[in-house]
Amino acid sequence: QVQLVESGGGLVQPGASLRLSCAASGRTFSSSAMGWFRQAPGKEREFVVSINWSGANTLYSESVKGRFTISRDNAKNTVYLQMNSLKPEDTAVYYCAASDRNSFVSRYPSRYDYWGQGTQVTVSS
Repeated sequence: QVQLVESGGGLVQPGASLRLSCAASGRTFSSSAMGWFRQAPGKEREFVVSINWSGANTLYSESVKGRFTISRDNAKNTVYLQMNSLKPEDTAVYYCAASDRNSFVSRYPSRYDYWGQGTQVTVSS
């Protein structure tokens, strides 16, 4: 079956960096859009960033633009999220998502068909 497994989360101080990984198995997503979403306690899941099938196009939320960078390695069926200059408001569970039908970037959760279990990112001094 299809699985998305996130890793790389943790507890860091404000201003620090983390790199999240999302490894897919069960099928190849080299033709699929992939994305990262996050959910903070008591809040709804929100869009963070999306990348198209080739990696040539990306879409970032305003809250992370300039600090986060998404990339993908289709040979490894893996997508990455480099997070720099982390802020306490970045604290959330981060989820990886992959589309079964869509090759282009999207901020809408409904465009994604597979989701990982999430990895916790906590930014605190």
